[in-house]
Amino acid sequence: MKKIVLALFMALASLPLWAQSNATAGNADLDAEKRRLSAEREAIEKRYVEERAACYKKFAVEDCLRESRTRRRAETDNIKRQETAINDIQRQRSGAAELRKLDEKAGTQRSVDTPEKQQQSIQNQKDREQRAADHAASRASTAAEAAERERQFQSKQQSHADEQAKAAQRRADAPEAVRRFEEKQRRAAEHRADRERRNAQQRDKPRGAPLPPPPSEPGPAKP
Repeated sequence: MKKIVLALFMALASLPLWAQSNATAGNADLDAEKRRLSAEREAIEKRYVEERAACYKKFAVEDCLRESRTRRRAETDNIKRQETAINDIQRQRSGAAELRKLDEKAGTQRSVDTPEKQQQSIQNQKDREQRAADHAASRASTAAEAAERERQFQSKQQSHADEQAKAAQRRADAPEAVRRFEEKQRRAAEHRADRERRNAQQRDKPRGAPLPPPPSEPGPAKP
């Protein structure tokens, strides 16, 4: 039984924190958790419908819809993982109860069996426990790998969504950038035209009369 307990703890390592604490304590209200998850799923779908309606009022409609779908998929996948955790707990409890019954039955049987049969029963019990432990460990490993793949996928989706949002923003800013560039070019042209006009006025302005020559110096006085 020690191996079974160890296998259960290994499987629980991949489950949500609420499942770990409640399952190990043996008092998880699994029906209440299923009702909670069902309510959360309905809330996700309702929010998704509202977000889609809001997206059609925005400039970047497709980017908004894509982000909403990505968010809905991530939230729904989280609900599915919790539902899988609940189902795992139920199966583990059922399996543990069955093993206890077998162990009790084997103990009763060993009291009346020959030493050879008792030894065989003990070995059979060990084999069953080992198979159960191997199965639980395999499921825990598979769940951990799936969680890592999901994390990487969500990271890539988020990066893609960020790039799409930046591209949409650049497209939205492009007309304003073109307008600013054209305005700058227009002002530069007006400035050149104004400068050329002033230069032309300077060239066409009549020149003033020449200054009179300086007076000649008086010669030496005659005797």
